[in-house]
Amino acid sequence: MDLTPPPMRESQPTLLIVDDDREFANSAADYARARGFIPYQAHSLAQSRQYAHLPSLDLLLLDLTLPDGSGFDLLQELDLPEHGRVAIVTGQPSVESAARAVSLPVADYLIKPLKPEQFDSLLDTAAARARPARADCAGMVGECVAMRRVIRDIGRVARSTATVLIVGESGTGKELVARALHEQSGRRGPFVAVNCGAIAPDLLASHLFGHERGAFTGASNRHIGYFEQANHGTLFLDEITEMPAQLQTYLLRVLETNVITRVGGTEAIATDVRVVAATNRDPLRAVEDGTLREDLFYRLADFTLELPPLRARGHDILLLARLFLDRLNQHYNTRKRFAAGTERVLLQHTWPGNVRELRSAVQRAYLTCDGDEIAVQPGYRKLAPVHHDATTITFHVGMTYAEVEREMLLKTLEHFGNDRTRTAEALGVSVRTIHNQLARLRANGAGNGSAAR
Repeated sequence: MDLTPPPMRESQPTLLIVDDDREFANSAADYARARGFIPYQAHSLAQSRQYAHLPSLDLLLLDLTLPDGSGFDLLQELDLPEHGRVAIVTGQPSVESAARAVSLPVADYLIKPLKPEQFDSLLDTAAARARPARADCAGMVGECVAMRRVIRDIGRVARSTATVLIVGESGTGKELVARALHEQSGRRGPFVAVNCGAIAPDLLASHLFGHERGAFTGASNRHIGYFEQANHGTLFLDEITEMPAQLQTYLLRVLETNVITRVGGTEAIATDVRVVAATNRDPLRAVEDGTLREDLFYRLADFTLELPPLRARGHDILLLARLFLDRLNQHYNTRKRFAAGTERVLLQHTWPGNVRELRSAVQRAYLTCDGDEIAVQPGYRKLAPVHHDATTITFHVGMTYAEVEREMLLKTLEHFGNDRTRTAEALGVSVRTIHNQLARLRANGAGNGSAAR
């Protein structure tokens, strides 16, 4: 099939090509990709089953003669109304197969070689019928029950004025969900994101609410805070449980009154801001241990969205991996593909870093492979063994969690010369968490030396 790809479309409907003729499948995939589709390929009946039950397929291009069975077998298994369009493409036409196709809800019965205008017609129809919800969720991808529920709930709550609390492990896409809420809200103002754990506690109030000139040492000019910057828009407060308790009290008042006062100022400033908060902790447990004020929790949780970890999303892992690879191929103008066995490896890994880890693993495999086939190896390569030295931490069976935490914190601080920022980065926590842990050690008399001061 000699096709010259036309310009890209803005939408990204999906196409599954089931054909053991790899040359035809690659050509069709390249052409569809240039038309803005996300194409997937399967070269056997068994392989097609990994893709074909995705409810968002907009076009299924199916060969009847496969190495391990007939394409009709797949059609009988599918819930066909869930698929936007099904087209049979065969190089071995027969009256029997044509008659059987007519008895099923198959849109087209085409004979190879496929004419460009025939394929154009298929793609145009499928693109027109692509689900509009896909384009309305800030690029979110997911077909598992939990993610479809999240996308449905985003549509339900987006246009309301309710505050939303997003709960999910690190790397599950909480900011992406917040952006989707903003994009579907109809609010004309900007989307402003702030990580409450990445700003020093004594500066967070100034960042959020702004300050007047002379409010504190170094405040040489008036500063407009995030609340004013997000006026008529959405303010995303990530790691809300890292916010100091005193500031939580003020935030609660702001949410109740929609009025702020800059640090060092007296003017009451009315704001129109939709607040979306997020945490990677169990919010109820955070309330119990005093990290999150109970009244603020109930004010933030007008509506709660719980994001599933990647390990619980089943074949979404493959969907996302193919999407990341497809984006890399488009960006670098390549045609790399996953090596045999890669999908099994992807599904067996637990992905503690969730979608962020998967994206990194695919990109790392893409950049380090020499040919056109990439083999994703989840996790990072183990470093060469090191000799024990003063910076080595040794844990013994029977140590309590508090003892392990104390030893890890103090040893890491010592290694980085008491640099709390570098220590926080090494331990994968916020600087505020380091401050809080040291404060607890001092209060319990467990800290010693300059590290705990």
